[in-house]
Amino acid sequence: MSMMNALVYRGPGQVVVEQRPKPTIQLPTDAIVRLQKTTICGTDLHILKGDVPTCPNGRILGHEGVGVVESVGSSVASFKPGDEVIIACITSCATCEFCRRGMPSHCKEGGWTLGHTIDGTQAEYVRIPHAESSLHSANVKGVNKEALVMISDALPTGFECGTLNGNIQPGSTVAVIGGGPVGLSALLTAQFYSPSTLIMIDLDENRLATAKSLGATHSIKSGPDTVKAVMEITGGRGVDTVMEAVGIPKTFELCQDIVAVGGTIANLGVHGTKADIHLEKLWSMNLTIRTRLVDAVTIPRLIKIVEAGRIDPQVLITHPFKFSDISQAYSTFGAAAQNNVLKVVINFD
Repeated sequence: MSMMNALVYRGPGQVVVEQRPKPTIQLPTDAIVRLQKTTICGTDLHILKGDVPTCPNGRILGHEGVGVVESVGSSVASFKPGDEVIIACITSCATCEFCRRGMPSHCKEGGWTLGHTIDGTQAEYVRIPHAESSLHSANVKGVNKEALVMISDALPTGFECGTLNGNIQPGSTVAVIGGGPVGLSALLTAQFYSPSTLIMIDLDENRLATAKSLGATHSIKSGPDTVKAVMEITGGRGVDTVMEAVGIPKTFELCQDIVAVGGTIANLGVHGTKADIHLEKLWSMNLTIRTRLVDAVTIPRLIKIVEAGRIDPQVLITHPFKFSDISQAYSTFGAAAQNNVLKVVINFD
């Protein structure tokens, strides 16, 4: 039996590199991909904290990556061994009710499975179910693989859950709460729609500076005067779109304090505890509140945008690591603020 190295979850607070059997084709729709690059997501940290009970002890983590097809099942026609591919964070059968409605995040045979309910991409090899609709060609001219890794998850999450759900219009006012990789992805993609004002709100000065360098018109260090600062910028109106990219009750309530009449709150954050909706003051404001799990349906569109040079998602990567140092990468990413980390990339080459 062929073996490989893999990063394995061993219960709350514990991940170890182990030798595991190399995956094999199980169904005609499968592909086996040899990883070239992967990354660590905030969701992986949630698993490590024990916040995702559906992820069992012994699971290989990771749901993002770029690699080379090693083998394919008999039903896979679009990819062949040797093809370089982007692995979508969401597995899509493309035929169930939810996939046909554009919501493969709720696919009856897929969704968020990699690194969750099946073994993921933080390993030398990974099995990709429904490869025809869950892989994308990485043959993208003039774009390096680090940038392509960001198209697996971070960039479509910011675009779909933030920018598109936020209904950003030309000339509108927009605020993003949370300057991590997903919040910055929302900030980058919001600029496709030419808002007049684009505010980043965060506690971390380094992330605020990064946001300004990536197109934010204003930055606000979160604190007791945050609402006042937003109102001063917007002439007392509030913002037309506010995107929550933190995932805690305090920031979701901040959204409600700064959204304008007729505005939209788009939630990107992963919330583990209840957050209040203050209908006593919102009921008459003609608001829209939208939630979404990334569907990764915009990956083909984002590939074209990145290839055209409209945005460079590689700016989100601050710390590269070899796979042999993945435990250190977890420690570094787990203390992102102290280490000035946005996104890490794990190299297998």
